[in-house]
Amino acid sequence: MNPPILMQANQVSRLFVKRPDYAERLAGLLGAKVGTQTVHAVDRIDLTIRQGEVVGLVGESGCGKSTLGRVLAGILPATSGTIQTPAGELSTLTGQAAHAQRMATQMIFQDPMSSLNPRKRVRDIIGEAPLANGIIARRDYDDYVVQVMRRVGLDPDYRNRFPHQFSGGQRQRVGIGRALAVKPQFLICDESIAALDVSIQAQILNLFMDLRQDLGLTYLFISHDLGVVRRISDRTVIMYLGRVVESGPTAEVFRAPRHPYTQALLDEVPRLSNRKRRFHAIQGEIPSPLHPPSGCHFHPRCPQAMARCKTEAPALQATADGHQAACHLLDTPMPTSPNAPGVSPLPAPPNTPADVPAAQRGTRAS
Repeated sequence: MNPPILMQANQVSRLFVKRPDYAERLAGLLGAKVGTQTVHAVDRIDLTIRQGEVVGLVGESGCGKSTLGRVLAGILPATSGTIQTPAGELSTLTGQAAHAQRMATQMIFQDPMSSLNPRKRVRDIIGEAPLANGIIARRDYDDYVVQVMRRVGLDPDYRNRFPHQFSGGQRQRVGIGRALAVKPQFLICDESIAALDVSIQAQILNLFMDLRQDLGLTYLFISHDLGVVRRISDRTVIMYLGRVVESGPTAEVFRAPRHPYTQALLDEVPRLSNRKRRFHAIQGEIPSPLHPPSGCHFHPRCPQAMARCKTEAPALQATADGHQAACHLLDTPMPTSPNAPGVSPLPAPPNTPADVPAAQRGTRAS
């Protein structure tokens, strides 16, 4: 039996409108053609998150991962679509229901230094929200801060220090403590370990997993690091230019990716084995979200693009139990990842050497 649904996004979009700046307006007076431009940061996304699971969200910089996280957290409103929560549709919640949903969903950001108030002591960064929201009484303030700091691996004796007096890893723990202090159910981690050293990353990941086990937390883990996502995620969602191109159980996505973009990302993951493995670099740069390609957004960079890819946007299709991909190639048999044992490799892209030196590889997920 599947766990209950904690949050479900249905055809969610988030648009940003870029209006002409002063220079563009001046150019317009001189006869240039200017006007407003629309960025489709998140484009009709469906996403279901169940209680207690870890969902990894992967894609290149600018693909809309962070924007989607902010929309699900309620920081940004969705332009269209619905987000269902146990209390109802997110945008229609009011009063106590809206307050409870805000407390239940917390976000941990990539740069703790910019997300923590530099003028507040750590005791107030952690303790202010639970006090203001009636979670604790004033007399329990200091004891509660001590308890939370110990929970996230910080020395409570440092509670009167300011954020700049901590290391990067310690500041991230402060950010985690601030989120935990209001007793959430759902944590959205937006590249929350990307700025840390590898050894510190491992410690923070272990902390996340301990908190999941002890507190029953649910995570949306936004990351460009496929190795980390593979380690901690139950399900993986791949985004490209505002759209979900593939999703499914993590083991299945990594074993048998069904979208060329996912395959290209996995081909770029370093491996100790198979030293002569072929790399199939992603050609070109990610297009501007101001002017996304028609049809399948990935077709200008896809070595297997067909004529219909330029005009027809593929819908997500079920390929296995819980595995979905949006690709016209699914209408015909498609090879699985060349990194998996016993799997036929993809053909090399046209005019591309079979073995590409590391310094000449294409764009990685970031």
